[in-house]
Amino acid sequence: MSDDECPPLCEMETGGDSNGEEEEADEWEVAEEQNDPVRCLFCEQISPTMTVAIRHAKEQHEFDLGEVRRRFHLDEYSYIKMINYIRREKPEPAVFRSGTSAFWTDDKYLKPVENETWLMFDLDELDEILLNGNGAGSGGARENGNDVGDTMTLTTDQYRKLQGIINELTAQLREKENLLQHAASDIEKMKESFRNLLEQQEQKKSKAPEEKIAQIREELKHCVSTVAVEDDQGYFNTYSHFGIHHDMLSDYVRTASYRDAILENGAIFRDKTVLDLGCGTAILSMFAARAGAKDVISVDQSDIIYQAMDIVRRNKIDNIKFVKGRLEDSELPVEKVDIIVSEWMGYFLLFEGMMDSVIYARKQYLKEGGFILPNRCNISLAGYGDLDRHKEFIGFWKDVYGFDMSCMKKEVLREATVEVCKPEHVITNANIIANFDLMEVDVDCPNFSYDFELTVKRDCTLTALVGYFDTFFELPEHVEFSTSPYTKPTHWKQTLFYVEEPIPVREGQQIKGKFVCRRDPKDARSLFITIEYLGKVLKYTLN
Repeated sequence: MSDDECPPLCEMETGGDSNGEEEEADEWEVAEEQNDPVRCLFCEQISPTMTVAIRHAKEQHEFDLGEVRRRFHLDEYSYIKMINYIRREKPEPAVFRSGTSAFWTDDKYLKPVENETWLMFDLDELDEILLNGNGAGSGGARENGNDVGDTMTLTTDQYRKLQGIINELTAQLREKENLLQHAASDIEKMKESFRNLLEQQEQKKSKAPEEKIAQIREELKHCVSTVAVEDDQGYFNTYSHFGIHHDMLSDYVRTASYRDAILENGAIFRDKTVLDLGCGTAILSMFAARAGAKDVISVDQSDIIYQAMDIVRRNKIDNIKFVKGRLEDSELPVEKVDIIVSEWMGYFLLFEGMMDSVIYARKQYLKEGGFILPNRCNISLAGYGDLDRHKEFIGFWKDVYGFDMSCMKKEVLREATVEVCKPEHVITNANIIANFDLMEVDVDCPNFSYDFELTVKRDCTLTALVGYFDTFFELPEHVEFSTSPYTKPTHWKQTLFYVEEPIPVREGQQIKGKFVCRRDPKDARSLFITIEYLGKVLKYTLN
């Protein structure tokens, strides 16, 4: 097929050659207008593009942004703080060439000093700039960042491909600008939240009930309680269908562990008031009633609560009271409870963000000396090597009925995968990367990091890292269960973080890296995961 016979893109007008050239020229002008001038971080030099500015900082000031990112483990927030710190404090470039602890952690550096082009730069683009020879061009001499002298002739097909790349980059830039505006707005909200929290902590402890509720809600900002109920309804609707409850109830490890923790510690439940948070079919409520609880308050926002009412009536249990609604927006028939019981855990423990509601219940309703079941959980990480599964899941896209769909791999790899892992494919020891005491944690607990060190057990190939969690009921009759690959599978399965290409490893090799978990700022129930190891920076979502 000749260049002139190239089929048009869907929904694109295909007018005469003259109009096409004018439209293409307009697209070039749009791309060029996006190159805002960039002022150097350490002098008054003005560069035409970020690529030139980054090269100038490295050559003239020995400020290597790639090395700084690795040294201080910069993510998007700490990068923003660093840029604002430089503008505000005007440090010497030499301070960034030693040490590993950032000195711009103060939240005051979240506020931009000026309209700053550096803040619009996406760190994800840095690897590509460095990979392309630190931004140096290959088509002749350059003057002030512009090509001079040499020219290049493009075929129509090459021109169209290049134009498509420019259009895509232009759209990405606009998206980055929107994200930056949202981030600036979120930062202002966070600062206002911190100010209000500090003011409230200085006030007297004895407050009216309405004031105390307002204080708790203020402390729980930036968690699921801040999501409007109508926006959160999709989450609760997933629990309205019987299918998901069949999966959970038939999970023997899960359900039997709760049953044993409650019934084998009946003396603790006897004559107590119990809150069952997210009660579902009310199975835990009925266990608590059978253990001798005086009253059980069962709370759920999903419509499954109507089936739970029928289940309780059918089993002739009369001391369970139901409240339909999200706990943070509901009023319970009691002021305080002795025990909170909840099956709140999601994939990788923290997905779905239901721990936020448990924390709210603890702050608002739990009596002094009361307790939560389960009371402690942790998350573990290990190396995993299953070549057949990697070929089936990731390599699949290379040849799909004779067509190369490899471009799909990027999206597939971006999402963490939930599946049952085989113990024979676990190739390292495990590190516990996070511990959560439900009597102590706050809503910031999903934001954590851990420097892991895994030891390879045999010569093999690494295809992923696997995450799982353990749960503890630390009572006189101790009960615990694990979602490890070495134990009986549960409906939580395990969470896999695949690599794009399998990596050969040898027995005794130390795999060192950094695991960073962050709550998605746009979806309080989702997670962003960044893992740095073996010279790679890999990013995943759980949503």
